[in-house]
Amino acid sequence: MGDGAESDLDLGNYERFLSINLSADHNITTGKIYREVISKERRGDYLGKTVQVVPHITNEIQDWIERVAQIPVDDSGEVADVCLIEVGGTVGDIESSIFFEALRQFQFRVGDENFCLMFVSLVPILSDEQKTKPTQHGVRDLRSLGLSPKVIFCRCPIPLGDECKNKISAFCHVPPNNVISVHDVNNIYHVPLLLLSQNLHRIIMKELNLGSIMNVENPDMKSWSDMAHRLDGFTDEVKIALIGKYTGLQDSYLSVIKSLKVRKMKIIILCAIQYRHS
Repeated sequence: MGDGAESDLDLGNYERFLSINLSADHNITTGKIYREVISKERRGDYLGKTVQVVPHITNEIQDWIERVAQIPVDDSGEVADVCLIEVGGTVGDIESSIFFEALRQFQFRVGDENFCLMFVSLVPILSDEQKTKPTQHGVRDLRSLGLSPKVIFCRCPIPLGDECKNKISAFCHVPPNNVISVHDVNNIYHVPLLLLSQNLHRIIMKELNLGSIMNVENPDMKSWSDMAHRLDGFTDEVKIALIGKYTGLQDSYLSVIKSLKVRKMKIIILCAIQYRHS
């Protein structure tokens, strides 16, 4: 992170893709939330009331989201029009349950027109057939928590067939056009172009009523497209030595490696440095 904090690897992807600078506060964890609530209880902010998961923990999560959403993340110094919130893990995980409850409340706090829930699901292929059951069960579990997705992203090795899309649409209560195929591509930087080709920008604009504040009907993605296609044709090999302490872990320096690859670096060699304590 820009302030030196260590965080989830996905935040590094957001920074690279959107050219923004995030901070430690953009990484919300259960530990941070509980620490904040305990500190408030010790100061007497709750006036002696019994501290409970609902409403104190859930309210803290919602307050944290609203506070962080007001932090400018680029050189313009302006507050973002849209705040992207990623809930990690899988629907049904114990670790994520309190965050799902907070978001269930949050949709009423900000209004349906300001809340667009998107669900990412796996569509496996068995005997050459795309299976929709994992998606159906995932959405069912999500709806049992009081959350209904408006867009469903389907991860699959190959493009989603129309029959599969229509089936997911019928069983998961979303329009067919809101079932987005996120199939394998040559490199990750083709994904925004893939989403653009399926009109995700128009779907978001409609769901969040963004037409009055911005024009995203025809976003200019030429420079991005050129970069993504350049990556496909790299043939030169460049060796780079990266000195680090945790090179035995695959993900420790992933953000650095990804940024180097964008700058036409094909092969990265990690060199570990041994630390000695006297």
